[in-house]
Order: sequence, then structure tokens, then C-alpha cells
Amino acid sequence: MKFRSGFVSIIGRPNAGKSTLMNALVGEKVAIVTAKPQTTRTRINGILEVPSRKGKHPGAQIVFVDTPGVHKPNSTLDKRMMQEVHDALETRDAVLLLVDATRRLELPGTSAEAPEASPHFSDKESSDKDASDKDLSQADVAEGDLPASDTPETLVLPAKQSKKRDTKAESEDAFVFDLLRKLDCPVFLLINKIDLIERAKLLPLIQQLSSLHSFAEVIPISARKHDGLERLMEKLVEVLPEGQRYFPKEQFTDQPERFLVAELIREKILTETGEEVPYASAVVIERFEEPRPPSKKPKPDEKLPLTKIAAAIYCERQGQKAILIGKGGSKLKAIGTAARREIESLLGTRVFLELHVIVKENWRESQGFVESLDWRRQVEELTPVEPLKEEEQK
Repeated sequence: MKFRSGFVSIIGRPNAGKSTLMNALVGEKVAIVTAKPQTTRTRINGILEVPSRKGKHPGAQIVFVDTPGVHKPNSTLDKRMMQEVHDALETRDAVLLLVDATRRLELPGTSAEAPEASPHFSDKESSDKDASDKDLSQADVAEGDLPASDTPETLVLPAKQSKKRDTKAESEDAFVFDLLRKLDCPVFLLINKIDLIERAKLLPLIQQLSSLHSFAEVIPISARKHDGLERLMEKLVEVLPEGQRYFPKEQFTDQPERFLVAELIREKILTETGEEVPYASAVVIERFEEPRPPSKKPKPDEKLPLTKIAAAIYCERQGQKAILIGKGGSKLKAIGTAARREIESLLGTRVFLELHVIVKENWRESQGFVESLDWRRQVEELTPVEPLKEEEQK
């Protein structure tokens, strides 16, 4: 059995749990996760090295590509996010369509209700108090794993609710399936969050969704509980082409540390603030000073080296700036403290983190600014261009 490799794009509506799935598959936190929709803004690669299993499958390297949630774009930022989805679908060997088992799929001609979520994950519970006050792990409040009744994109529609169709949801679900019709690669349907519905209701849901497209596989999963992921990995290896590794064996993402740090800060903004602030905020790393390598082996009681980071948080209005800073700087301090802890874990050093807030009106409509947030462009700008040698100029 020869080694296999390929790119696998993960797509779905906002809050389907794509980033939770990505992190679970890779075994590392490569994508930030919150209960708010549209947390992911760009393509994120997570790399999984699959060891060979005699009699089952060869060794493989799977590059998972997490994408922004599929939605109808309203702003320049939205259009950029959807371009990231299209770019991911252009260079792929397989596609994973992730569907939330707890919400009704809104498509023309379909009327099936979403299975009711388990009682211990009711909408009332999640709206009674902030998830951070509950006795729940971070995985429990992962991307869309807890229904968030205060977000319009959450589409858990009980049977007793009004029969009026959500035309926005219908058009966006139809948009997802329109994307699939243009693909010429294996498409896997993953029905996520099966731990939140009654098992008796799962089979009818599988039958309904299976009729909507010619899927290579239909696999029920729970990303937060890692249920069904082993089977998914084995089936993916079967459809990948033979090839060499795209990345070194030990690498789990292609994102630079600067981008990971910016994302961790933005994650804390998403979890610490409400209303429109999270969607009107962006983070740019202005200074990233890594410590010099030690000249000799550090002593056991010696302090870890210090990484100095300065970051700007952009928002669109003075009122948003006031919310981000908080009374006496309390909110900004809370964001910084929470982010610093995760950044220290990521970098393996002590971290001095300096944050400040800048108002840039309507930045989401500024094409130049939106494009400047792309970490790939930032890397290009940071990399010095070597002058051509004399013989290359001729």
C-alpha cells in the first residue's frame, strides 16, 4: 500500500462546528472556537499524519482546510470570507459538508423538522447565563455546540414554532448545495452534534439528507466527543490520491505564530463581548519580539524566556471602543489576561502582551484593509526580498 496525501476542505453553515471538528481531527488547537457564528474568517490548514494500519489503510497526510461559514455576503469582509470558501474548493481532493443535526435544513421543497436537542442542552439553559459560569469544559461551548438563542444565525426551530419559513436560511442552505453541484470530487456528508439528539431520530435525518446529493459517504459524528472520527479518517484515506507529504511530518498547521496569536486575542474578544462588537473587531500584531536562544542550557529554577507582543484591536465606532476597553480598562484587561495564558501555552514562553484599541470607521467595507488582514499577505510583507544577482538581472 502506497502513501497517500491530499487536501480536504471542510464547509458548512455558520455554527455547524467546523473549527471544533478541525481541532479534534488534528489533535491541536489550530482554529479558534466560540459559540458565535462566523468566528472563522479565513482558510486555516490543519495537518494530520495518519500512520499505516496493516490490512486497513496505508499511511497518509491529510491537510484539512477549515473555511468560514457559508453565508450570503453583505459587506466587503463577508465577500472576502466567501472567496476563502471558493478558493478552498478549487484546490481539494475531497470535501466534508458539515451539517448541524439540531437545526432544520431550510431548502425549497423540504419541510422536515430538526430533531429536538437533548433536554440538558436546552435553549433556555444556554441563555440563562454565560457559558463561562457553567460547569462546562471549553469543548462544551465550542463552535455552535451549545444553542445560542441570542444569535440570529442559530436555527433550531421547534415544531410548535411558527410555520413561516426563514427565507434567509433557506437561501443560504440552498447556496451550500449549489456549491456541491459544481464539484467533481468525493463529498462526505457529516451530520454533527449527534450527541445532542435522540438516537431514534437520527436514521430519518440521515435518510432525508442523503437524498439531497450523491454523497461518497454519510457519517454521523460528534466533533466535541470525537465520535465517528476514526471511521471518517479511514474512509478519507481510501479516496485520497497516492502522493508525497506536503508538509513535514511533525507540522500540524502552516499558520505562522503571529497569526495564531492574533486569532487567540480575537477569540477572547468574541467570548468577552456581546452584541455587534465581535463582528466589528479585527486584531493586527504590531510587534512580535521573540527571545534570543539561550547561550547555555537553562537551569531548572531559571525563568522561561519572555516574548514581547503588541497588538492593535480595530473596531468601527467610538461606542465599540468604549465597550472593548470597559470601565477603568477592565474589559481590555480581561481580554489580555485570558489571551496571554493561551499564548504562553502556545509559545512555551512567558508573554508580555500589550493591547490598544483603534477606531477605523467601516473597516469591514474597506477592501484594502480587509485584504491586509490576510496572514499570507502579512507574511509576504515581513519576508525581505533579496535583490537579484547580477547574472539573474541580465
